[in-house]
Amino acid sequence: MNNPLLKPFDTAPFSDIKNEHFLPAIQQLIKDTKSEIDSIANNSESPTFKNTVEALEYTGQELDRASSVFFNLNSAETNDEIQKIAQEASPLLSDFSNDLLLNEKLFKRVKQVFDHKKSLTLTTEQNTLLEKQYKGFSRNGANLSDADKETLREIDSSLSKLKLKFGENVLAETNAYELQITNEKDLSGLPEGVKEMALQTAKEKEKEGWVFTLDYPSYVPFITYANNRELRKEIAIAFGARAFQENEFNNQMNVLEIAKLRFKRAQLLAYKTHAHFVLEERMAKTPEKVIDFLNELLEKAQPAAKKEFNELEAFAKELDGIDQLEKWDGAYYSEKLKKKLFDLDDEQLKPYFKLENVIEGVFTIANKLYDLEFEEVSNIDKYHEEVKTYRVTDSNNNLVSIFYADFHPRAGKRGGAWMTSFKSQQIKDGINDRPHISNVCNFTKPTSSKPSLLTFNEVTTLFHEFGHALHGMLANTTYKGLSGTSVSWDFVELPSQVLENWCYEKEALELFANHYKTGDVIPMELIEKIKASATFHEGMQTLRQLSFGLLDMEWHGKDPSAINQVKDFEKKVFSNTQLYPDVQENCMSTAFSHIFQGGYSSGYYSYKWAEVLDADAFAYFKEEGIFNKTIADKFKNNILSQGGTQDPMELYIKFRGQKPNPEALLKRAGLLN
Repeated sequence: MNNPLLKPFDTAPFSDIKNEHFLPAIQQLIKDTKSEIDSIANNSESPTFKNTVEALEYTGQELDRASSVFFNLNSAETNDEIQKIAQEASPLLSDFSNDLLLNEKLFKRVKQVFDHKKSLTLTTEQNTLLEKQYKGFSRNGANLSDADKETLREIDSSLSKLKLKFGENVLAETNAYELQITNEKDLSGLPEGVKEMALQTAKEKEKEGWVFTLDYPSYVPFITYANNRELRKEIAIAFGARAFQENEFNNQMNVLEIAKLRFKRAQLLAYKTHAHFVLEERMAKTPEKVIDFLNELLEKAQPAAKKEFNELEAFAKELDGIDQLEKWDGAYYSEKLKKKLFDLDDEQLKPYFKLENVIEGVFTIANKLYDLEFEEVSNIDKYHEEVKTYRVTDSNNNLVSIFYADFHPRAGKRGGAWMTSFKSQQIKDGINDRPHISNVCNFTKPTSSKPSLLTFNEVTTLFHEFGHALHGMLANTTYKGLSGTSVSWDFVELPSQVLENWCYEKEALELFANHYKTGDVIPMELIEKIKASATFHEGMQTLRQLSFGLLDMEWHGKDPSAINQVKDFEKKVFSNTQLYPDVQENCMSTAFSHIFQGGYSSGYYSYKWAEVLDADAFAYFKEEGIFNKTIADKFKNNILSQGGTQDPMELYIKFRGQKPNPEALLKRAGLLN
């Protein structure tokens, strides 16, 4: 077979790749990488940093590339065949990972270098790589007995399959639901653009009337604007019931099995819980510290959240005689109250946030801060016609990165928004190999009469993911294992969250917020309203985020063996943060992809943790000017380019000159008394 994944390539050759290429390529590249590893493990020379640690770092690069192409497609452009291949490939890769980490000869060589590190002259980055490699072995079973190693392999193989199945079920349930409306009266309250999009969806699906789905650009406007309370209830319950229904896509057993296997794995490795295992390598260090952090914020947020909820309930009663505010009422009345208090709603703002203008705006901001130039090019292969490709260069026209951008929902794309890479940055043989970075989102689609006009929340999401992209693009480390976003999980959200702040600044908004018809710059009056409403219902939003972080810690920071009912367990956890009445048909955990499919298990707190960092970091920019080159250079040189080469707090102090001040977050959120 002429397999494009087995030939050297720079940008991924999507047009040449067929589904049948993936499994043979992964199988062959696993075999090739094992040979590379064997040659290191069986080297007759005494182990050195170069012939062991560095040699190991440079193994398996072709396997990494082929795997990243495959799993990125499984997230952004999947189908039944790709999902089937994923179920076969994942255990193979899990076994391979275990073969590597449980290789006694290899560990012995790495340990020998590690034990003599004080006598070696290593750079900071080399020292970090050595420690990371040594811990990678010691934390993942290298010291276990043969029987326990076999148990670990079985657990990891099972987990790889379960996590894939979890994600497939959520996607299947998201795609399965449609709310078809044939009576135009039921569209009352919905903006014209939303109705037009639903009409277009109906035509695409060859249905009469208007069709709404559980994709965010369809679901969120409906739940926010539809006057028909019963229909809001129907779609909200459908959204909350994903993978929690009595059908083949039910994730309850997957959730229980994942949590219990993670606990069993941690115990096998001599850790108290999965959270203790994970957090040892994070800024937070321990579950106790995370829970204290979340509870401290909870103490500040709870009074504000309850006050905001009571005000919202009173407003709904006054407006429509609603006695009990339900989950399907929250966004609807919140939007109406925001309109009343600030004379502002998303429909006023959307004309100023044409997708193409926002993209150009974030590029301009990256240029002003970091001297980056973005040129859209047509000679880079794509995995879907909607994907945009860019060549990113510095002020001297040197290549910085290739950038892929994929913005709209499709049946084959999972929900949410994320940054990923097709190729990591590294310096090898004197060549600085530049990264290939991708942003994947699910934003409002253009219609026959309107371009893609973003909600303000979508604007901040675009900036957030682009902040991650900058972290990947500006990477400048020797080793790809420490490059870009290869950092502590509770540090990785700093570059993304800090960039969101520019969305609220007049100086930044005036660069890209132009009316899509007239070209007029967003009026100062609207900018002031955006800023004034920035902390609207911040208490409730903070409480919601904290509830998810606490749920994550309850699943992973304790022994889950006795849990047999996902809903009952979750209900108990949420009791301290609950504002709305529980909906019996709904369950958060069965669709909580961040922690049961993605990499956020024991790490969901990271969003709030990084908010402390980003509020403090942006306060520094504000002091000197949001486009101050000195501060931008410090952020680029000490944070964005450094990846995971040093302890994150050390990097932060190098940038800021001090540890972060938590008061900056509380002040920004309006939660300081």
